[in-house]
Amino acid sequence: MKSHSPWGTAKNPVKFRMPTADNLVPIRLDIEIDGQRFRDAFIWNPSDPDSEIVVFAKRTVKDLKLPPAFVTQIAQSIQTQLTEFRSYEGQDMYTGEKVVPIKLDLRVNHTLIKDHFLWDLNNFESDPEDFAKTFCKDMGIEDPEVGPAIAIAIREQLYEIAVQNVTSVRESRINKKGRRGFEHIQASKACGNAVDLFKLFGNRSTVVRKRKEWDVYEPIVDLLSNEEVDALEAREERNTR
Repeated sequence: MKSHSPWGTAKNPVKFRMPTADNLVPIRLDIEIDGQRFRDAFIWNPSDPDSEIVVFAKRTVKDLKLPPAFVTQIAQSIQTQLTEFRSYEGQDMYTGEKVVPIKLDLRVNHTLIKDHFLWDLNNFESDPEDFAKTFCKDMGIEDPEVGPAIAIAIREQLYEIAVQNVTSVRESRINKKGRRGFEHIQASKACGNAVDLFKLFGNRSTVVRKRKEWDVYEPIVDLLSNEEVDALEAREERNTR
């Protein structure tokens, strides 16, 4: 017996949320004040009271011995990102049944990670943090900062997809009167080739790799030397200016 998909179809949209077990917001900070830069990424529960934001900002500044001016900037950045996430809450979204491609291309300290796999959006028990933990164990990654960075990268992509699905509903309703069947067309465009991929893989697993593509999408993990890290950081610094 086939289980009912929690994701909405073109005819039966569901309310916006992250397609994971926990409805958590990926937050990314990149703040520079008087030549001092602070970057961080983490997850935040949108149901937590906003008073926690300033408490977190003050604790972060104290722990990292940052200038006091960072408190306001950190708090404002978190609040802005939470406000954006909450603006989608209560709105309709749909995807139908599908899996989507997730791409990892990141560097954490001396570790460089590249991977490409498919994620089942219909599995609302999926856990990016658990996947990242297993990934690090399988790949022999010892740096404790790598796992959280991988989980955040996955969550950011899933968040972007969820937002696109809200936009898809909006567009279909705006154009619905003049174009019969437009809603179905929008859903098809949003899914792209993902529907075909779903037929190939089914919905038993959150992460699926196509066997014949293992050589193409095999995970790549490299440990960089100090010189390579310095060169990459210098390049990243130039690109942000």
